[in-house]
Amino acid sequence: MYEERFYREIMKSKDLLCFNVTEGESDLQIFAKDDLEEEARRALIKCRSQLHEYIRKNPHFLTSLEPVKPQKNSPEIVKQMCRAAKSAKVGPMAAVAGAVSKYVGLSLLKHTEEMIIENGGDIFLKTKIDRRISIYAGSFPFSNKIALLIPGSDEELGICTSSGTVGHSLSFGKADAAVILARDAVLADAAATAAGNAVKDQNDIEKGIETAMSIPGVEGVLIIVGDKMGAFGNINLIKP
Repeated sequence: MYEERFYREIMKSKDLLCFNVTEGESDLQIFAKDDLEEEARRALIKCRSQLHEYIRKNPHFLTSLEPVKPQKNSPEIVKQMCRAAKSAKVGPMAAVAGAVSKYVGLSLLKHTEEMIIENGGDIFLKTKIDRRISIYAGSFPFSNKIALLIPGSDEELGICTSSGTVGHSLSFGKADAAVILARDAVLADAAATAAGNAVKDQNDIEKGIETAMSIPGVEGVLIIVGDKMGAFGNINLIKP
């Protein structure tokens, strides 16, 4: 089901070109040095095809809310999703948006040194200069009022968000935004789901942070519930 992504109206970059690629449920907004729309579309189609074929043969992969073991000779994207789900103790599809962002991103890095790929609030990026990533939490007080400062680096980074009040992704919690930073976008997506699931109200913000930071590979977490928030780790908050 397609959902209009109003928060994209504020996303911009003066030094990178912006284009969108949509296939089925996947809707990517991409910033890159060059127009790589066709390359991105081919990568997205390939990625989705691998997932659809695997799910056709292994429907439990789609529906499980707990980690599952990948079958032998599984596509690498499936293996990565299963590893991330095991680390975060969630189902493998909790990592699908981050996985798609990452694998399309890795394909495009053959053509560009810098990029940002956003897929429903889940981001894969590689940037040589500092970037501001605004935090969207629906109609709540902190939404679009704070941003993450992401220093320029030669390393890839995943920034993924889970919400129990915004969007249609499955969450068993009530966090308006559970944001995770990790070097692996697949892990970041799974960890965001785990952290979000742990937060039922404002009193659970610390619990959500503890859940996230207990997952190996998570570098930072930010959780917003209404007019309260908490952060830990590699989180640099600034104005957008």
